[in-house]
Amino acid sequence: MVSRAYTVAFEGIEARLVEVQCAVSPGLPSFSIVGLADKAVSEARDRVRSALDAMSIAMPSKRITINLSPADLPKEGSHFDLPIALCLLAALEILPREEVEGLMALGELSLDGSIVAVLGALPAALAAARHDCTLICPETCGAEAAWVEAARVFGASSLHDVVRHFNGQAPIAPARPGEVTEGAAGRDIRDVKGQERAKRALEIAASGRHHLLMTGTPGSGKSMLAARLPGILPELSAQEALETSMVHSLAGLLEEGGISRQRPFRAPHHTASMAAIVGGGRGAGPGEISLAHNGVLFMDEFPEYSRTVLETLRQPIETGDVVVARANAHVKYPCKFMLVAAANPCKCGYLSDPSRACSKAPACGEDYLGRISGPLMDRFDLRIDVPPVCFTDLDLPPSGESSAQVAERVAEARGIQAARFAGVPGARVNADAEGNLLEDIAKPDREGRALLSKAAEHYQLSARSYHRILRVARTIADLEGATDIASDHIAEAISYRVLG
Repeated sequence: MVSRAYTVAFEGIEARLVEVQCAVSPGLPSFSIVGLADKAVSEARDRVRSALDAMSIAMPSKRITINLSPADLPKEGSHFDLPIALCLLAALEILPREEVEGLMALGELSLDGSIVAVLGALPAALAAARHDCTLICPETCGAEAAWVEAARVFGASSLHDVVRHFNGQAPIAPARPGEVTEGAAGRDIRDVKGQERAKRALEIAASGRHHLLMTGTPGSGKSMLAARLPGILPELSAQEALETSMVHSLAGLLEEGGISRQRPFRAPHHTASMAAIVGGGRGAGPGEISLAHNGVLFMDEFPEYSRTVLETLRQPIETGDVVVARANAHVKYPCKFMLVAAANPCKCGYLSDPSRACSKAPACGEDYLGRISGPLMDRFDLRIDVPPVCFTDLDLPPSGESSAQVAERVAEARGIQAARFAGVPGARVNADAEGNLLEDIAKPDREGRALLSKAAEHYQLSARSYHRILRVARTIADLEGATDIASDHIAEAISYRVLG
């Protein structure tokens, strides 16, 4: 007689159903696990044996075979421990076989029988809801999994608690969703002295999720400006929060099961590897571009990144997702992020300052920024110069609008775009518009069309640059609440594209 339980194997953010089968048959005592299991899964037999010993349950002197089906799907991770143990207990008639067959479980077992937290509880809960299964997971993961209201979730602290639950001795209470985590108070954009043009570009970028490149001398405030972005971005919608949290669940970044409505802000160091940025490594995990999904990826000292790393950004920026292909893995992650990059104008940083520029100017600047390829540079919707602020201005009191005031306008512009793209698959903001959709939403008036045509001819703009100017102009019009795109909207969008 074969007992069954279910668990999942992760392929990116997708949780694929795995049937765990257990057969106890006569023969020489053995405990084998088959079904393309990796080292961590194969070691489960020792953890399960020790956990059962801790509960004073003797292993039968028979042949025990665990099969993980489908057999051609790679199985990785320690979360297979709990379903294997439950399936074995059902085969030994310690747990009711019928109830175990309706379970989906994941969790790592300690040698004393306690259940250790694992990654991916949120995608597993979605899979459990989809297949109408009850999910048993570690107690510390229960708050995270319980966010999927359609799933029945129970969090257990030990294997002994699970046995007592199913035997009716001490039922486990259903898990409850964790508290929504509130992000730390953002830094206020009023703290930035001067830099009004840069603040305006930041507002436009946040409103339409446009990619932004800032160049300027060291200490001019590029990083300071980028750090104020979270304070002007609107909260994640329910759908966006779920998408982002699924990626963060696989990376183990959800604290105490709480799901945040604050948009992610990722700032990797320029020595980060290609696998760290794009994804890969052991298990083909998500990279920084996926962890920044629906948020911001800030790359300071942009030209200092490896050329290979920079070039890998080109395709994800266009498609909004990345496929990590390895010899033993082929997984897809979402990565619709806003890229904000900061760079010095040259290696020494003072190319634009005649009194401090090195003797190699202007060649030093061409060589340094030349590390950013033309195709990648073409993907930045806005490019601005951030000039240094005079030291006498630093003693002035804060001026300009606060982050809350800017955030209000950004939220209104995002609301206009949400209504515009309602029912359009894959489009939420102006940066997503392309093809016929872009032509429908971004039709400038006659003067604006003439101005854009003249600029395209004068600056030899590519088709991508032409369309991105239209997207930015549409966002500028949305910020003003304008239905039509006027020539002044086109002019401002062009200035961010060609004048720096």
